[in-house]
Amino acid sequence: MKPYQFPTSGSCSPRSPPASPRHRSRSPRYRRTAKPVRPASKSLAQRIGWFLLSLLLKRQGVFVVVPLIYIAVMLFYMGTVPYDIVPAVVKLRHTPGLVYRSPKLYAKLRSDMDSDNSSVDAISTIWKNSYKNSEWRPCIKKSSGGLPESNGYIYVEANGGLNQQRTSICNAVAVAGYLNATLIIPYFHFHSIWRDSSKFSDIYDEELFVKTLERDVRIAKTIPGNIMERFDYNLSNVYNFRIHAWSSINYYKDTVLAKLLEEKIVRLSPFANRLSTDAPPAVQRLRCLANYQALRFSDPISALGKLLVERMKKYSAKNGGKYISVHLRFEEDMVAFSCCVYDGGEQEKVDMDAARERGWKGKFTKPGRIINPGAIRLNGSCPLTPLELGLMLRGMGFGKSTFVYLASGKIYNSEKYMAPLLEMFPLLQTKETLASAEELAPFENYSSRMAAIDYTVCLHSEVFVPTQGGNFLQLLLGHRRYLYGGHSRTIRPDKRKLALVFDNPNIGWKNFKKQMVNIRGYTVSKGLQLKRPKDSIYSFPCPDCMCKADKSGDARSPPVTLGGRTR
Repeated sequence: MKPYQFPTSGSCSPRSPPASPRHRSRSPRYRRTAKPVRPASKSLAQRIGWFLLSLLLKRQGVFVVVPLIYIAVMLFYMGTVPYDIVPAVVKLRHTPGLVYRSPKLYAKLRSDMDSDNSSVDAISTIWKNSYKNSEWRPCIKKSSGGLPESNGYIYVEANGGLNQQRTSICNAVAVAGYLNATLIIPYFHFHSIWRDSSKFSDIYDEELFVKTLERDVRIAKTIPGNIMERFDYNLSNVYNFRIHAWSSINYYKDTVLAKLLEEKIVRLSPFANRLSTDAPPAVQRLRCLANYQALRFSDPISALGKLLVERMKKYSAKNGGKYISVHLRFEEDMVAFSCCVYDGGEQEKVDMDAARERGWKGKFTKPGRIINPGAIRLNGSCPLTPLELGLMLRGMGFGKSTFVYLASGKIYNSEKYMAPLLEMFPLLQTKETLASAEELAPFENYSSRMAAIDYTVCLHSEVFVPTQGGNFLQLLLGHRRYLYGGHSRTIRPDKRKLALVFDNPNIGWKNFKKQMVNIRGYTVSKGLQLKRPKDSIYSFPCPDCMCKADKSGDARSPPVTLGGRTR
């Protein structure tokens, strides 16, 4: 279809010019010499107008003319407006996330929050419509046959904190089983942040670990003397593989195995996250077996953890022994690493700069590095403060009488930041309030052992609420799913949405509560999830470590093959 064309003036077509009388066109009397028509002179304004129009008609003329017109209009406008009517104060629009505004929000909502008796405490009904018990069951099978001759020894250095070390141990078990090697009890690397000198037996039940795996993977507590003699009893002389993160199990078969057969011992250091999440079923089974059956905390940790769980259930007897556990990451190093800004002023800046330099020497002061605290907060990457945690939980329907267990390290500026949380939840407990000083004494100054106690109390809570990502969250998600029929019974708040709500100190209590309940409902509905290809069995044990129960309630797992043996 051709574009519509506007008609010209007159009734004739442009191709048909008006006819003139023939006798006139041929008569000599009417043939006169045509005089040249001189155009009328144009004024200066007309010339400028034609010049501007010609610029506009050119391809890029608009980029020249429009700024000139804008400047001319602004100069004219400024010359005609008197100065006395220009506002003395120009109000700048608030940039969302740039300022920590939660204290203002708390001051506004506190009265309505405390007087709200409109709903039942959420802890009694939280899983009413989302949790179906007995749907999934653990179904990890141990091998029934014997082990072939070992191909050699694997020595692993597990780095990181408690939970990073745990995944390293499980991955080491999987690699050793796949290569038909003997695994030396993993060595825990001393980290500059956690600064914990604990050994494997200080945190885990070493005898149970060896016994549980005895038909699947050989475990040795030390390297035999005849092997170490070849290397002058110096581990630094043993060949060390610097393995890339998330390497596939085939890399170990194609690269590590040859050196293992040649040297009869290899080192894998560091070993955190050195095995990809996707692997054959036989490898996944070994991971499941190690994580959910072979690894149990040592007797001292297990005994104290069990005691604290019993005390929490006793204190919350009015709620049927149900309590909430929260993992709050508002320690100084976490706040420093996030680069978020709160309301501590100049002292906070001094503290955070010093913490960053201690832990990550120069990482945050590299030339050209730009840090935008507002963008970090809007992206949901800022650690929630104790105040924000309290606001969120109260908005989600957890009343003032709810027992809350707080799992955390040393809270930054705790006297200031913990005060509002304790006002909202006066029954809040920590391991320091539940246990006596004598009971905690053997674990003090050992961050991993203290974290193991927190892990135990969180594992058995009715509701688990993490406030930041990390290995603690991922391990607990999977472990709770393993214990509770595939459901994590966990509330994972959408921190991006929370950042926008906390940034609005003018919001009313009803609206605030509605938004918190919506966030709670969304995450609760996702409690039962199956593992996707790139997910980890440490967070999603279904279906690698668990099977869907049949009508009789039994869960059966198919046999898997590893090294020519059916297991």
